Amino acid sequence: MHTLPTAMIQLLAPFALLFSRSVWPQAQVLLAGAILAPGKRTVSSALRVMGLGHTKQFQRYHRVLNRAAWSGREVSRVLLGLLVRTFLSNGEPLVIGVDETIERRWGAKICAKGIYRDPVRSSHGHFVKASGLRWVCLMLLVPIPWAGRAWALPFLSALAPRRSATPPRSGARSGTRRRSPTGRGRCWCWSGASTRSARSWPWPIRATPA
Repeated sequence: MHTLPTAMIQLLAPFALLFSRSVWPQAQVLLAGAILAPGKRTVSSALRVMGLGHTKQFQRYHRVLNRAAWSGREVSRVLLGLLVRTFLSNGEPLVIGVDETIERRWGAKICAKGIYRDPVRSSHGHFVKASGLRWVCLMLLVPIPWAGRAWALPFLSALAPRRSATPPRSGARSGTRRRSPTGRGRCWCWSGASTRSARSWPWPIRATPA
């Protein structure tokens, strides 16, 4: 097992209680590999950059994401607490920015994918579609003195699929028609749900759109 630098181990110490003792070492390796890996940050690329590309126990690292029991919401809560203590003074309100991003994914087994507007390649007069997963991201907006501007530091991401990519609700199964928001409105519903989740944490939060 690779040993991380002491400074990084101390920085990650608040997250250790969120993982079991058997999973935490693999989680640290994946995090360090995700930071160092160029290009796509997959489990395989993270292991390669950490010198574990030919390890015989590679399945242990995949299980961190698909089988291990840990809460991404609790990880986000701890991360927000670290950001608040690092960048904000006592009593200063939290300003949360909300934005969406498209993760380009293909494949029949990705049930939550949809067709969305590509925000990078599209313009006011040119519409470009992209297939993938839509994520709603919550970011802490803090002023960075040496940068001379505010930075958006992400701490929570939530999947915001299209209506057709989500399972039917009880009203749909019983034949009752329910009006549900679509498109941009549905994305803002997911944004509101994510913001309310963050507001339940013990900090005064003022939510503003990015």
